[in-house]
Amino acid sequence: MDVIDRKILHELQANAKISMKELAQKVYLSSPSTIERVRRLEENGIIKGYKTIVDAEKLNRNITAFVLFETTKCKDHAAFCSVHPDVMECYRVAGKISYIAKICTESVRTLEEFIHKAMEFDTPSTNIVLSSHTNMELKLSQDTSSG
Repeated sequence: MDVIDRKILHELQANAKISMKELAQKVYLSSPSTIERVRRLEENGIIKGYKTIVDAEKLNRNITAFVLFETTKCKDHAAFCSVHPDVMECYRVAGKISYIAKICTESVRTLEEFIHKAMEFDTPSTNIVLSSHTNMELKLSQDTSSG
């Protein structure tokens, strides 16, 4: 992977809907060369896919919370989170906490319902998001010495 591949990844992270023609212009390559590089990045598993970022509030999901679980019922907890419609992400972590789940739900009442159901797996600790200032993306090094 060279500096051009890194630039391609940066541009695709900023706008996954960018046309190959526009992407080629931004990375100073021909369209066929750019298409080939993107195809290679996909085939090598560096680009795993493309996704849509949805505004949860416009879907009436006004409450975002991170719920931390200290549990020994890991398989049951993972199964619960994988099918619950309010769970956007769930991470198995090391340490005192076993899982961290990101919840997007309609109201404090529906968050409470989630917590009540989740208590079957142990005692959760809930942190409601008050505001979010950035959408994080993998920041690729601009170091040109590697590659």
